[in-house]
Amino acid sequence: MQIVFLTQVQGILKPIAWVLGVILNAIYNFVEIFGIENIALCIILFTFVVKMLMLPLTIKQQKFTKLQSKMSPELTKIQQKYKGKKDEESLRRQQSETQAVYAKYGASPMGGCLPLLISLPIMFALYRVIYCIPAYVTDVGSLYGSIADKLQGVSGYKNTLVDFITQNSLVLSQQSGCSSTVIDLTIYQDVPREYLIDLFSKFNPANWDAFFNVDLFNSIKEAAVTVNGSTMAVSEVVDKIISVNGLFGLSILDRPVWNGISVVIPILAVVTQFIQGKLQTAVNTNKKASDDPAQQTTRMMSTIMPIMSGAFCLMLPIGVGIYWIASAVFTIIQTLFINKYLDKINVDDMLEKSKKKNIKNQEKLGVSYDNKMAEVAKTKGLNYSNSSEEYDNTSYKKNSGKKSKQAGSDYKRSNVSYSSKSISANANLLAARSSSKKEEVKKPETETTEKNENSES
Repeated sequence: MQIVFLTQVQGILKPIAWVLGVILNAIYNFVEIFGIENIALCIILFTFVVKMLMLPLTIKQQKFTKLQSKMSPELTKIQQKYKGKKDEESLRRQQSETQAVYAKYGASPMGGCLPLLISLPIMFALYRVIYCIPAYVTDVGSLYGSIADKLQGVSGYKNTLVDFITQNSLVLSQQSGCSSTVIDLTIYQDVPREYLIDLFSKFNPANWDAFFNVDLFNSIKEAAVTVNGSTMAVSEVVDKIISVNGLFGLSILDRPVWNGISVVIPILAVVTQFIQGKLQTAVNTNKKASDDPAQQTTRMMSTIMPIMSGAFCLMLPIGVGIYWIASAVFTIIQTLFINKYLDKINVDDMLEKSKKKNIKNQEKLGVSYDNKMAEVAKTKGLNYSNSSEEYDNTSYKKNSGKKSKQAGSDYKRSNVSYSSKSISANANLLAARSSSKKEEVKKPETETTEKNENSES
C-alpha cells in the first residue's frame, strides 16, 4: 500500500515547511539556469543549505559534548555515591551535587537537549517538504498540474480514477503535522486539482504505464498542454517528469529492492549514519565513565539507529534515502571540521567562557553572585577533583596541589545581591516591610505588658 500525502504540510509544521519550501524552490530555479532539472541533485543541495543554516546549533551541541566529557567522571561518582539510595534526603543531595557540577562548568542539564529540541521540528518539516516536492517547487508542480487540468476535462474520469487507485493500492492522505487523515474521493463531484497533483507526484514509471493502459486515460496521452509557456504533449510531460525524478537510471519515487542496484541506497544509509554516530560519540568516550548510563545509551543508539534507517530505506522511496545519505555525509564533514576547531581551543578557556556566560544569564534574572554559585554552596562536603586537578568552589579557579576545605555549606545570604528591577528585589522589599510592621506591633504590646506588671507590683 502506498500513501499519497496531499498538498503542503498543515498544522504546527506549516510555517517551517513553508520556509524550507522557499529554499528548495530557489535551489531548483538556480540549477535550472544551467539546464539541470533533477530533483535528486536539488535534494542534496537542499540538505547542504539546511545543514549550514543549522551549523550554530551543531557547534553548540558539540561544545556541550566536549564539556560533558569533562563532567562525566564527576557525575558518575555522584551516581555511584547515591546508588541504591531512594530516600528523599539522598535524592535531594544527589540533585544538589549534580547541579553543583553543572554550575562549576557553566553548563546546564538541558544544554545538550536544547539544540536537539530546536532542530527536531526543522527535521520533521524538512522530511515533509522532500516528500511533497511538487507542492513547494513551482516548475515541478506545473508539470503535474498540466496533466491534472487535462484529466479534469475528461467526462466521467472520477469513477475510473477511484477504481484505478483501489486496484493499485494507493491511499490518499492529508498530512497535518505528525498525523494524517485519509481522503475519500467519492465524496467529491470533481476531484480537487491539488489532489490529482499529489497523486501523480507519487507515480513511478510503472504507475504511469498502468495509468495509460486505462482506455479513458489513454485518450489524453497525446493531447497538447501548456507547461511554463511551452506547448507539449501529455506523454512528453510524463517523460520529462520521469527524467526530473531520475538518478543513474533509477527513479527516486521507487523503493529499493534487494536484487537490484537500488539496494546500494539503504547500504549507504547504514554506513554513513554509522560513521556519523561514531564520530559524534567519540569525543565523549571516557574509559573511567564506561558505566555511565548516558554514555551506554548513546553508544547503543549509534549502533541501532543506522540499522533502523537501512530498514526504513527499504520501505520508503529512494528520494528519502538520498536525503538521509546526504544528511549523514554533511554531518560527518561538519563534525570533523568542528572537532578540529574545538581541539585548538583550550578546554579551560572554554570552561571559563561557559561559566561567565552562565553568570550573565543569572544576572539577567536579577541575581548576582559575588564569585559564588548558590548551587555549589548548597552542597555539603563535596570535593570537586578531577585527576590531579582540583577546583576551589568559591572562584572555580584551578588550584595546584591545594586541597579545598569544606565544612558544610559556605553559602552566605550577604553574598547574593539582587537587581533593583528584579522580582527577587521586590519580594525582599515586601518581606522587609512586613517584618518591620510585625516588630512595631510587638513593641507596644511589650510596653503595655510591662506597665501592667509594674502596677500590680
